[in-house]
Parts: sequence; C-alpha cells; structure tokens
Amino acid sequence: MGVFSKKDKVALDLQAISTLISDGSTISGNLKAPAVARIDGHVTGDVNIDEGLILGEKGLIVGNVNTKEMVVYGTVNGNISTQSLEIKGTGKITGDIETTTLLVEAGGVYNGHLAMQSATKQIKQIA
Repeated sequence: MGVFSKKDKVALDLQAISTLISDGSTISGNLKAPAVARIDGHVTGDVNIDEGLILGEKGLIVGNVNTKEMVVYGTVNGNISTQSLEIKGTGKITGDIETTTLLVEAGGVYNGHLAMQSATKQIKQIA
C-alpha cells in the first residue's frame, strides 16, 4: 500500500490524468495545470500542478516543482515543494525537498536537503 492510499482517497497513480506530456515531447518554459498531470517527456522550466504529478520513467524535469502530491519514476533536477512525495526505484532527484510525507523505494536516488513540515530542521541524506 502506497503513501497515498487511504480508505476515502484514490491513489495518485489511479486518478484520471487531465494533462499528459508524452514521451518524446519537449517543453521549454513553465508548466501550470489545474488537476493531475503525467509527464513522460522533458520539461525545462518550473512545474506547478494543483492536485498531483506523476513523473514517468523517461520523464525529466529541469526546474522547480510545486504540487500537492507527487510520484517520481523519472528524473528531477530542481527543488520540490509538495505535501506527499513518493520516489520509486527508478526515480532520481537532485535538489531540495519540502514535504510532509516521504516514501523512497529501494533504488530511488535523492541528493539535496530535506525539510519535513512536521520537523523544523533540515535533514541531510547520507549517500
């Protein structure tokens, strides 16, 4: 059971996708979407998604991310601000993270500073 699974809530991976950036697509500039988005292509710029973001295995974001929930299968080079973050085994993040909940699967890579909203001090991950 994932970090986003609750009795009254559907897991982010199972929610309807309102915005899709498919594999092979490239966006240069900021991206804003009102609901749940999935990125399988490359985005260079800041990403602001109101509800949730799924970054596919081939997905790449070079910029900062701000969303409510996020699942990372791909690569993020930038800072992330979210309430719930799940880094899958293929996920790679280089940048600072601000979150309330964090789940990292075996194989997931994270390099940067972590600030948990329930804790006031920063925690460094030792690689």
